[in-house]
Amino acid sequence: MTHLQAGLSPETLEKAKVELKENPDTLHQDIQEVRDMIITRPDIGFLRTDDAFILRFLRARKFNHFEAFRLLAQYFEYRQQNLDMFKNLKATDPGIKQALKDGFPGVLSNLDRYGRKILVLFAANWDQSRYTFVDILRAILLSLEAMIEDPELQVNGFVLIIDWSNFTFKQASKLTPSMLRLAIEGLQDSFPARFGGIHFVNQPWYIHALYTVIRPFLKDKTRKRIFMHGNNLNSLHQLILPEILPSELGGMLPPYDMGTWARTLLDHAYDEETDYCPESYTLSVKDLEKDLSPKSMKRSQSVVEPGVLKRAEKVKSEEENMQPLLSLD
Repeated sequence: MTHLQAGLSPETLEKAKVELKENPDTLHQDIQEVRDMIITRPDIGFLRTDDAFILRFLRARKFNHFEAFRLLAQYFEYRQQNLDMFKNLKATDPGIKQALKDGFPGVLSNLDRYGRKILVLFAANWDQSRYTFVDILRAILLSLEAMIEDPELQVNGFVLIIDWSNFTFKQASKLTPSMLRLAIEGLQDSFPARFGGIHFVNQPWYIHALYTVIRPFLKDKTRKRIFMHGNNLNSLHQLILPEILPSELGGMLPPYDMGTWARTLLDHAYDEETDYCPESYTLSVKDLEKDLSPKSMKRSQSVVEPGVLKRAEKVKSEEENMQPLLSLD
């Protein structure tokens, strides 16, 4: 075991070995292989390239070097293309703070049987007069950044439960394809987290309609991990034990305190280490080359990894220009 695996329990070490193909004997070589690919994307500013940071991307892609690098590139490209989202990405930001206080997201204290952290969203809590959907997305991304520091969660991953009880048609009408696409790109395509399941409960018909619209943007693996339970909480409990769920989800625990996770972030004053701005992404080739291995230096001027191309279109995050998915007319 290397120092990079020091935070893992014996059970999680074995899981990393069996499920993720993590090998302590080649760990530093695996990390360097990913780092060597950075030179192929001079259009992206890779603001962090330390061993511990790259390792979380390898774990998220089961130590496939190319897929791990693609995720790493998309992580920074997403931030580079949506600079406004990542300015002042702090728990004290007014929009983020209010979203956190309303339980976006909620984080349960107990892990599931597979050691995964359980996130809960009570959709009806969205107060659209006080903060935007983008604020909710920023609060979720900030929360994930804080939690992914835990190596146990890098291996075991997360589960998301969305309770749509009392989420009105009027609230749903404020969602747009561009908003939802922005969330999918941020969570599915550009973040090094392993989501073992996404559970919808108490969803009305118009949520099914929204899902039909976003389904083409979801990867097959993601679609297979989305469970539509409706009002049947027993099917949810077959996958997540009621002993660790709050009463709102048919669990045996008291009602969830929406401010629990907000207080955790605010008490620790967690924020992103880097304030994202255009200047942050301006790195010279010499800056990139200093961490490359001699092998990759020889090929750095001519090799561009196939398939890691810039997306053809930029997702618009300006909500005032977006068209609704559902019409109230």
